[in-house]
Amino acid sequence: MGQEPARHTDDMVAQDSEGGVDPTADRVEEEVVESFRGGADKGAERLHRSWRVLITTGLFGGMEIGLGVLAYLAVLHETDSHLLAGLAFGIGLVALYLAHSELFTEGFLLPILALSAGRGTLLQLLRLWMVTLVTNLAGGWVFMWLVVQGFPEFGEVLTETARHYVDAPLDLRSVALSLLGGIVITVLTRMQAGTDSDGVKVVAAFSAGFLLAGLSLFHSVLDSILIYGAIHAEGIVSYADWLGWFWYVVPLNMLGGLVFVTALRLVRASELPDAPGPDAGVEPDRSATA
Repeated sequence: MGQEPARHTDDMVAQDSEGGVDPTADRVEEEVVESFRGGADKGAERLHRSWRVLITTGLFGGMEIGLGVLAYLAVLHETDSHLLAGLAFGIGLVALYLAHSELFTEGFLLPILALSAGRGTLLQLLRLWMVTLVTNLAGGWVFMWLVVQGFPEFGEVLTETARHYVDAPLDLRSVALSLLGGIVITVLTRMQAGTDSDGVKVVAAFSAGFLLAGLSLFHSVLDSILIYGAIHAEGIVSYADWLGWFWYVVPLNMLGGLVFVTALRLVRASELPDAPGPDAGVEPDRSATA
């Protein structure tokens, strides 16, 4: 009887004295490889989207985050509890997931996996980031104008919430809050990509919403939409105030997601013998809809 070929494992401790491998360890490795491949596939689809799909999904993404902001404001206005309001904000992340829209900070993981597997180009990645950021902000700006017209009683809480962001000095605390904002939303993307259960994905969305909004972390899109509401409502906060905050939060959100989550994910995958490498680029997904 021939000797069985050695099976690969990323955990050498799983091998016994005779060189045998715990089948559980082998299965874990396969799950990691499949997770990487699945993430690269999803990221490639995003990188290859048409301009029409990018613009529409970005606009809808901004408006759907606006739904979460509306829920956040309603609860905060009635209870004065940021933690309860943070739970309510999760509605926006759930809407974003179920509607298959695009959020700028969601692009810090899956598209990078696709790029590392040779499934796209840097130019496509930059296009995805820039178009999504601009359209998220535009969609959120329009949505908050409607919110302010429909709920003028939210004006005071909008201004008070916005001042928390625009009055913050650029110090270590602001840097930390911005890094944490990028980390949380990128971990959410990783969690949702790691399961096929819609129920688990919804729970993950509410969890991330609680952390982002309930703890008032700095998030370039979410908090910009809140600030737009304050600008529409009372005019005490200005676009100059927003820009003075926005310019440093965007790169720090990116740094948090890319360095503390995505880079570690790539290091983990690089040690796998069957990790996907560069392969042929994918064709744009013609069936993608807004």
